[in-house]
Amino acid sequence: MSTTEDEYAKYGYGRGQRIGFGQKPAILVIDFQKAFVDPEYPTGGRPLILSAVKATAGLLREARRRGIPVIQTVVGCSESKRDNPHWKVAICHELILGSDGCQVVEELRDPSDVVLPKRVPSIFFGTPLATTLVRQGVDTTIVTGCNTSGCIRATVIDSFSYGFRTIVPAECVGDMEEAPHWANLTDVDRRYADVIPLSEVMDYINPLQYAA
Repeated sequence: MSTTEDEYAKYGYGRGQRIGFGQKPAILVIDFQKAFVDPEYPTGGRPLILSAVKATAGLLREARRRGIPVIQTVVGCSESKRDNPHWKVAICHELILGSDGCQVVEELRDPSDVVLPKRVPSIFFGTPLATTLVRQGVDTTIVTGCNTSGCIRATVIDSFSYGFRTIVPAECVGDMEEAPHWANLTDVDRRYADVIPLSEVMDYINPLQYAA
């Protein structure tokens, strides 16, 4: 995404260059669970998210063939809800880990994936993700999922903060609405990550091959 025409770019945001890919990537799949995808839920069935699920499914197929780690997360809390944060999002008070709404959607599931439940927006906070990535020699995170303005943004910032090269394939993230989706993609691209077309990510992973 370009920032050359906006006020931020004039003051050096975006630097006019990319962070770029490293030597070994992992795919992070954020909250592509039934509660945010399935139209049976009040927060499901949103066009941007449905489109992102479809695009991510293709990316995951190719990544798994090449032994690239895939780490999924779902957001929820325990049945007692004593560990639930002070969400201002109504459905987050109803998401109990293990329930139907906290299941990764079928088209993205695979037994080879690591699944790390979380209580808060970022997949890094309160989970062993950082050490899991370091142990596998990962230096690049490819962030997919929803919602762009919430859990994607939080994950991107934490990934950046932990020192990972952070890549967001634009087609693989979605939000409830267009305006916050694009505003947040534009902003993380000028600060913390490379927001690029999925085709460029596919070109990067195509020659890679790791032991499963």
